[in-house]
Order: sequence, then structure tokens, then C-alpha cells
Amino acid sequence: MPEPLIFVATHDIAGRTRGKAFPAADRALRLTRGLGWTPTNVQITCFDVIADSPFGALGDLLLLPDAATEVKLADPGGGPDEHFMLGDILTTEGTPWACCTRAILRGALDRLNRVAGLTLHGAFEHEFQLTPGGTGPGWAYTLDGFRAQAGLLGDLMGAMRATGLDPDTIMKEYGPDQYEVTMGPATGVTIADQSTILRELTRTIARRHGEVASFTPIRDPASVGNGAHIHMSFSDAAGDPATHDPDGPRGMSALTGSFIAGILKYLDRILAFTAPSVISYARLTPHRWSAAYNNLGFRDREAAVRICPVTARDPKAIARQYHFEYRAADSAAAPHLALAAIVHAGVQGIEEGLPPPPASEEDLSLLDAATLADRGYLRLPETLGAALDRLEASETVAGWFPEGFLPVYLAHKRFEAAHVAGMAPAEVHTLYGSVY
Repeated sequence: MPEPLIFVATHDIAGRTRGKAFPAADRALRLTRGLGWTPTNVQITCFDVIADSPFGALGDLLLLPDAATEVKLADPGGGPDEHFMLGDILTTEGTPWACCTRAILRGALDRLNRVAGLTLHGAFEHEFQLTPGGTGPGWAYTLDGFRAQAGLLGDLMGAMRATGLDPDTIMKEYGPDQYEVTMGPATGVTIADQSTILRELTRTIARRHGEVASFTPIRDPASVGNGAHIHMSFSDAAGDPATHDPDGPRGMSALTGSFIAGILKYLDRILAFTAPSVISYARLTPHRWSAAYNNLGFRDREAAVRICPVTARDPKAIARQYHFEYRAADSAAAPHLALAAIVHAGVQGIEEGLPPPPASEEDLSLLDAATLADRGYLRLPETLGAALDRLEASETVAGWFPEGFLPVYLAHKRFEAAHVAGMAPAEVHTLYGSVY
């Protein structure tokens, strides 16, 4: 008879959900003792090739499951349950390891609360594509396109609700076989935890329907990409909304304005965390409804940061709904690490007292470099290599992360880029598509 198992996972810097399983009968023991983990695992790239590692074969760590993240979903077809938890990577002394992405996010959120007295709320909005062949031209946003996968989409929303996520909307997106799923907001580390959970639920539900779901940043450079947009808002120490000020520019509170200004100031130096694959940069180009410049947009889906619309007239309801969206992200990014980088950049803006940025209202791709610079805009890095160079050159950004983390990350991502450097573009896109 099969042994029921529980998988303990970390969403690592490769943007992959890795870990190991144990017998469910040992749950209580493993919640306190954890499971063994190896430092060099952090250098397993998304292609399962190990980058240069400072750890070699040495060292031991603990992967400690967090019961608050437990997911258990029965298979109506009689197969094994989907049963997993997310975990923290600790040293053998029980302290957070420098390369644990959940611990890195906690550090960023603690800084936000310490500096500004704010708590972060938010959710990731995911786009994904199913195995090619299900839908054709003319199906974008249509009932036919939805109907083609209605069973899968209904099962996914049901799985979200059954595992503690708040299902919001699901739709046939613009691209071939592309769908978008959104969920209600969570708080703190749970924002990124739920992104991980949703990606894995989507993959398992797709398999049950004979499909393969891919969150690849862009499957075909001649078509559209798949974003992982991050929606954010704040509450203060009393639990009241703190993102909106009706008298502020575009409705931003002073803290929100400085936070967004910090994101935009440091965006070129954190992009390697939020768009961390070689092919991410084929998506971050003008007129793809993604982000190509460090601009704030008011309801503008080509802006790096967008102020989202509200659907209310009551001031209290507006304050609760008001939020902004970071758009220069995709699902090659580890959600905890991407969110940590964004939060650190925002808090840096608060600490520096940056004024709220103006919202652009034109096609920035039509402006020359001198005009862009005069208005404070810059073209974002156009390759992963360029983004990594910007990251490495910033002492400020390096100071946000635990000692030793940044060299590991840079080595990992440069090794990933070198692995595909000699491949034809179509081969590179296919390879990433199979990974994510």
C-alpha cells in the first residue's frame, strides 16, 4: 500500500520549488526537527546544472516545514494527494540561512515596519500558457477560449479555495493558449507563499487534465509574454489603510509616493531579481504591455509601476481598494526574493525622503535618450547580463541582503546565462518554456 508523503519545499533563487518528502506519519517530528539540506543546492540552476559554488561538498542545513503553509488536495481520480508545505532553510544552529528566500523577505518586511510603521498587503497576478494546440487565433478574451478549458479553470479555482487562497478572477488571455488567474490579497510573507502555492496548484491541476502549464516569461518572442505582476498596498499600526491620500498626487499618500519613487530609482539595479532569466528581456520591450522604462503610470499597463483603478465613491472604500502594481516581474523569479527586492527599494525611497514621482502619460519609446534623461526616465537593462552588472555595481542594494548572498546570486545567474549563450534563440525559448 502506498505510503502517504508530505513534500517540504523551498522556492529557491532559480525560481523552482525544490525540496524533499517524508512519511506523513512523521509530521509532528519533522515540524520540529526538519529535514537535512545541502548548501550547494542553492546553485542548482533552473536547468539542473550546478553553478560555481562557494560551498562545494561541505556543510549541512535544515529545511524546516511551516505548518501554516500546508497544502493538501485530494485527487478525485484516485491518485496521490497533492500534499506539501513550504519551509525555511536554517543553519544547524537554528538561525536563518543567508540564502533562504523566505528569510530574506522577512528581513525586508521587518525593515518596512521599522522604518515606516507599515504592513504590506498584496497578491501576485499570474499569466500562464497551456500545452500548445488548445486555442487558435480569434480566441483572446472570448467565451470560446474560456470554454475550451472551463473544466481545468474551474478545478483550479476550486483548488485555490480548498487550500486557503482567495480566488478572484480567471480568464482566457490575449496570447495563444494563455490564461490569467488572480487572487485576493494576503499579508506579509504569505503574499509570496501564496504565489508559490498557486503556481504548483496550476501545474498539478493541468496535469490532471492532460495539459502542461508553463509560466515561462515568454514562450514565443513573436508573441506575448507571461507576467507575474505584484499588487501592493499598506496598512498602518492601527490596521487602517495607509496607501491613499485623496489630496496626494494621483491619490498617493506621502509614504506611498516615496516608496514608489524608491522602486523607480533602484529599478535598474533590482531588475535582475524580478526578471531573472535570459528570455525575460524579450518581454520587457515597448508595446508588449509590460515595462521598458522606470516610470509610474496612472492606469497605464506599459508602466513599470501602475496605480490601479478603484470602483467606489465612498472615501473609506476608496482607501481600502487603492493600490499599485509592479509590472517588471515574471515567474522565473522566486516570489519571495522578487518581493524582498521591491520592498527594500521602496523603503530606501522612504529613508531618502524621495518626492512622489509624476505619472507619465505618453509613449516613452518615442522620446530620445536626452529627453528621457531630462525627465528622470531610463531604458531598463535589455539583457540579463546588463541587469546583473547594474546589481553588482550598487553598494546600496548589496547592503540590503545578508552577507554572502549577493555573490552567490550573481554567480548562479551568470552561470545560467552562459549555459544558453551558444544556443539558437528558438532553442533557448523552448528550454525555458519546459522549465517554468
